[in-house]
Amino acid sequence: MKWLLICPWDRPLVPHLGGNGTLATMPLLGQSLVEYWLGHLAYQGAKEVVILADEQPDLVRQVAGDGARWGISVRVIEESRELSSAQVLLKYERELDPTSLQNQIVCLDHLPGQPEIPLFEDYANFFKALLTFMPNARTPERVGVREIEPGIWAGLNCHVSADAQLQAPCWLGKNVFIGSKAMIGPNTIIEDGSFIDSMAAVSEGFVGADTYIGQCSEVVGSMAIGNMLIKISTGATIQIPDIFVMCGLRRPKATPTAGWLEKLSDLCVKNKGEASLLWKHFLMNRES
Repeated sequence: MKWLLICPWDRPLVPHLGGNGTLATMPLLGQSLVEYWLGHLAYQGAKEVVILADEQPDLVRQVAGDGARWGISVRVIEESRELSSAQVLLKYERELDPTSLQNQIVCLDHLPGQPEIPLFEDYANFFKALLTFMPNARTPERVGVREIEPGIWAGLNCHVSADAQLQAPCWLGKNVFIGSKAMIGPNTIIEDGSFIDSMAAVSEGFVGADTYIGQCSEVVGSMAIGNMLIKISTGATIQIPDIFVMCGLRRPKATPTAGWLEKLSDLCVKNKGEASLLWKHFLMNRES
């Protein structure tokens, strides 16, 4: 059976999701929406999947590949705009099974098995969907994700300081660093490559990929994506100007400013071990 997946494009109520990528390829609990759906359809017995992408189709191709990872055939077709299910049905009717046409067309605006929780309607539903899906995110093909304590999941190369406090449920992605005396959870998601500094606290919140949360900073009931802080319940946003409070770790290549070096020097004096790890983490992400 052939399935057609529609990649979502513009969702004005959640403008800060997706970043430089697409909604279909942004990391959700360490893996993209496209990957979750391909794994789900392969488990359901799908043999061929066509992905319709009008935004950055090459990025979608890079993420999905040819489907060999899931044992299925995958093609990505570039569209000029996002099509509705009815428009897809008219355009691709000949390629679909006439006995179950509607069931073969899926818009990627929700996670598998959760059609009642739309991902991109607002930030509250986005966060709710991720928390609900968290126990199912460790799919069979994922390597390295483990449940280190009941309701607490961690990815590969995740470092948690011995005196940090974790409270379930929470998700720590791969290459995440949790500093000394940091407090994480409950109902918290830390995406891949993020650095939570010593004595920071994150609860009832979401930290996007490659985001730094500074020493003694607090994120409660909010989403931290780079230097953007978003209140989950209302969608209100604020940009944090101080990179030692909150910032994105992936930056364009540039010569560090004197202010950055001076602050790093001060941090090294106060906490040599963790400052060194932060600097290495920062340089690694800049080079990649």
